[in-house]
Amino acid sequence: MPEGDTIFRAARTLDRALSGKVVTRFETVLPRLARVDDQTPLRGRTVERVTATGKHLIIEFSGALFLRTHLRMNGSWHLYRAGERWRKRRDDMRLVIATDDFEAVGFNIPVAEFQSGSDVPGLGPDLLSDSFDSDEAMRRIRAQQSTEIADVLLNQRVIAGIGNIYKSEVLFSCGVSPFRKVSELDDDVLRRIVKRARAMLERSTRERPRFLVYERGGEPCRKCGTRIERRKQGDDARSTYWCPRCQK
Repeated sequence: MPEGDTIFRAARTLDRALSGKVVTRFETVLPRLARVDDQTPLRGRTVERVTATGKHLIIEFSGALFLRTHLRMNGSWHLYRAGERWRKRRDDMRLVIATDDFEAVGFNIPVAEFQSGSDVPGLGPDLLSDSFDSDEAMRRIRAQQSTEIADVLLNQRVIAGIGNIYKSEVLFSCGVSPFRKVSELDDDVLRRIVKRARAMLERSTRERPRFLVYERGGEPCRKCGTRIERRKQGDDARSTYWCPRCQK
């Protein structure tokens, strides 16, 4: 599942190509989107901006219409020059937003809906937002006293933007066991986790990240040489990677 940094980069790319441009064609196989397009056509509207909120990508059109998409495991946005051949099958297409210059194609997108505003109800503070509220993030984390910290970081209602990769990477960087409960961690440790998570996601929007534990189960830790461990964790049995020596 794409994490906040991936969605941020996708939104930035689409915004640079589409912002300020007039929609010349809108195509979709999703009935909910098609019904809205039939009633209030997208063609002729201007793309005002494309932004990211946590793991959600929001496309704003003139007339106060917003398209929210969530990629989950298999969805993706592709951007093509007008007339350029797609790199995925047409059967995988879910929606197309075309201008004179570009086609933005959503492939295998499972969540897509029009809404009247840019807000995503229920999300916690967005780590990549300029207005990120660290105190509110701390309050929401503290409310999860009996939950293991790795599962808390995945909870988008607590803090938005972290997925399975950075769950493991942030906790390794902070030297914190993913299986410690929030009640076992003091405020200084939690603030360090939040600060490091924000810094790592921001850096990965600018440069290709190098992972130290994620998908390195059985390999030696790059800090101490201890074998990296992997275990299923939480109700969804998501894989967690950690160094048992560096993260006691």
